Amino acid sequence: MPSGIPEILDTLFLATSFLLGAAVGSFLNVCICRMPNNESVVRPRSRCPKCGNPIASYDNIPILSWLILGARCRYCREIISWQYPLVEGVTGLLFLAVYWKFGLSLATPVYMVLCASLVLVTFIDLTDWTIPNEVTYPGIPLGIGLSLVGMFWPASGLVVTDVLSALGGALLGGGILYALDKIALLVWKKPGMGFGDVKLLAMLGAFMGVIGVPIIIMIASVIGSIVGITMVVVQKRKGVENDAHYLPFGPYLALAGLVYLFFGQDLIALYTGLMRVPEATGVFPMQ
Repeated sequence: MPSGIPEILDTLFLATSFLLGAAVGSFLNVCICRMPNNESVVRPRSRCPKCGNPIASYDNIPILSWLILGARCRYCREIISWQYPLVEGVTGLLFLAVYWKFGLSLATPVYMVLCASLVLVTFIDLTDWTIPNEVTYPGIPLGIGLSLVGMFWPASGLVVTDVLSALGGALLGGGILYALDKIALLVWKKPGMGFGDVKLLAMLGAFMGVIGVPIIIMIASVIGSIVGITMVVVQKRKGVENDAHYLPFGPYLALAGLVYLFFGQDLIALYTGLMRVPEATGVFPMQ
């Protein structure tokens, strides 16, 4: 939690961070619905996907409007998906967590944007099996560029302050998944990873550095394995056999990236402590 800030002011910043995140989450819902269809996320204004009626401003309050309306459209009374308040709530909590972690620093708005991008990627990949280039293509050079800022601004609070680490992370992240995809294609005659996953891990590598890439892959693989095994067990209990399910890997990478963002320093310290080796310096300088 940020230090040196009066408690009442700090509480106000925490509340503002959550409200800002929820509002951004409301916009992300529009992007999640429209971007896979190549529709504008600006025009027309928000409307009910069932009846097409524009949503009034008083019915577009993040989370609250969904609750007040009883999860139904005011006009056609069709059910409004739980995805809407979920995206708003998750984004709000992530923004709050970013402020809690990084305080009043350059890192806070940077990682708020990154968190919003990862929420967007997650839900689009879950619903449409694609990862938008509008996120990853600008995200890779942005992460590398911010590492340059961190080199000359020690108080920025950024995770990576070494441009070589950011550049190496982008190359390593994209290279590992690209190689795995080619190996899967050679061995099993089918793609192992989508190219969207390659670009997403390259972006995460640019923001988290070269050391972060293998840790992110490990965390994502563990989460994916747990989810996959759970699905198999549930299917067997329901009597479903040999029902193949392919799960998008992007959400696991995004979640792993968030874990590393908030707990990466602790994970590295834990690992170096267990291995009894000197801690890496200059690669993960946070606060």
